[in-house]
Amino acid sequence: MKPVSRLLSCLLFAVPGAVFAAEPAAATKPDPARGEQIATQVCGACHTFDGSRGVPANPIIQGQHADYLFKQLDDFKSGKRPSPIMRPIASSLSAQDMKNVAAFYATKQPKPGFGSNKEMVQLGEKIYRGGIPERSIPACAGCHSPTGGGIPAQYPRLAGQHGAYAEAQLVAFRSGARKNSPQMLGIAAKMNDREIKAVADYMTGLR
Repeated sequence: MKPVSRLLSCLLFAVPGAVFAAEPAAATKPDPARGEQIATQVCGACHTFDGSRGVPANPIIQGQHADYLFKQLDDFKSGKRPSPIMRPIASSLSAQDMKNVAAFYATKQPKPGFGSNKEMVQLGEKIYRGGIPERSIPACAGCHSPTGGGIPAQYPRLAGQHGAYAEAQLVAFRSGARKNSPQMLGIAAKMNDREIKAVADYMTGLR
């Protein structure tokens, strides 16, 4: 073997790091215990310590899918989901912090809620389960499941959510004030106030 060839062979096989990229570092797994600490210090004032049934203007986050919670925090941090309250809070958290907090709230057992208006709940059930075909409004159950449990990593849990909060979010999607879900922008744009209120009231009582 010629000297040049021998040298090249040594470089290729004796020093793998000079040829191949280093193995990526393993992602740190979410730590619910650390998330609990952050929740106590940061989140509890508005969402209650365990994310349960606090002020109706604030969402219930106990039992929500971790991937969904992480996405919302990340969207608040980036400004993709505007909020003068949540943006500075989310901005103070690292990506790992957000994963930890999301994992903590996802471990909590969600508590049931109750609809407030029988007539509105009946209309809400009709829309949630069957949509409004004549206006191309799909059934909510198709993405969020018949029980409102959602689909992890894709669609949020809605069962038991504050009706006032759910209504406000649908209105925000309809107006374009909230833009971080293309699907919901299109759906809410076709709904009137009464339909939105009815669906929100029905979802509160889902089990």
